[in-house]
Amino acid sequence: MIKSLRMGLLATLIAGASVSVAAGTLSLNIAYKGAVQRTVWQSTLDEFKKANPDVEIKATFVEEEAYKVQLPGWLSTQAPDIITWHNGERMAFYASRGLLEDVSEDWKKNNWDATYASTKDSSSYKGKQYALPTVYYSWGMFYRKDVFKTAGISAEPKTWDEFLEACKKLKAAGVTPLAVGGRDAWTLAGWFDYLDLRLNGNAFHQQLMAGEIAYTDPRVKKVYSAWKTLIDNKYFIDNALSYDLDGAQPFLFQGKAAMMLMGTFIAKGFPANMAANMGYFQFPIIDAKVPTAEEGPTESMHIPAKARNKVDARRFLAFVGTPAISAKLGEGLGSLPANSKSPEPTDPISRIGFQILSEAKGGVSQFYDRDMTKEMADEGMKGMQKFVSDPSKIDDVLNQLEQSRKRIYKKS
Repeated sequence: MIKSLRMGLLATLIAGASVSVAAGTLSLNIAYKGAVQRTVWQSTLDEFKKANPDVEIKATFVEEEAYKVQLPGWLSTQAPDIITWHNGERMAFYASRGLLEDVSEDWKKNNWDATYASTKDSSSYKGKQYALPTVYYSWGMFYRKDVFKTAGISAEPKTWDEFLEACKKLKAAGVTPLAVGGRDAWTLAGWFDYLDLRLNGNAFHQQLMAGEIAYTDPRVKKVYSAWKTLIDNKYFIDNALSYDLDGAQPFLFQGKAAMMLMGTFIAKGFPANMAANMGYFQFPIIDAKVPTAEEGPTESMHIPAKARNKVDARRFLAFVGTPAISAKLGEGLGSLPANSKSPEPTDPISRIGFQILSEAKGGVSQFYDRDMTKEMADEGMKGMQKFVSDPSKIDDVLNQLEQSRKRIYKKS
């Protein structure tokens, strides 16, 4: 019996030692796009390590598109202690399945209710918080200043008529007006979102995202019809579905295309000799009676429910949630700091993005595949690729999407 007690005590001590060792290692899976983004994350990890020398850091960097595919497997099996992800429906999808840790107490403890007030709703699911927002960013039109000048375009287009006139001038000058990498279907979703926000407004847009409006509604067809006009006029690069984002950007850099609708995060990856020649403007107003809404996707960090080192994970979130680190991430990721106490960005394009979002009286959308359930978003983006491949198939695409909406949202 004494021997059994000794063995039990020894087992307890060994188990305690194992927990102690594990508690000193913090594992993170971080999504990134391009070397610049990876560098700023590594620098942030180095700062945390310097401030917390007792914590060993094990970071795994995964390119964004591959990350999206691998994330469900991580969360349901051997999860890391920290993941980067997105707020809104993207976060709620996993929170609703019990795969993310409730960090509501951290919000109270770190006063995030005040410093992250504007992103609290998108960080919440059923009244509880499951995310720390890191950065958010504007979407708009990047353009080549020199190409505009050569084509005789003297000012950035503010209205749809001005935008169409600019496209016409560019085409006449032998330049394709618009680059888009349609192989990444989400780049097409940016076009759908903005046309819908400008034509129908954010309230309608959010109802559509929630599955409450039929895709056969004439207002949805109006969005695709406006898009079809651009395609029919050959304002987009040829074979757009053959290129991903990285493959489409060189059209802009080489002056073969003049504009690209995209988030400000790509600005940090511009070649050094090109950056000063790139401009950025708000997506043109189509209907002045529709309150102006914008895309403002929020990036975030989360603790998986199956994380093994939640103590140090919470320390890391508190560190990243400070104004200084939020500002550093915003600057390095070509975005805006989510922390309201962080200084405003100094980068010219980020400052324009900040102003655009600050003046969005019609509201701010997260983004197409972040505002709706994943299954419907996937169907919607496949439909967009089908439409771009053959714009005459508008009715077929919308009828198919309507069938998907009825099935997914259980509508009669």
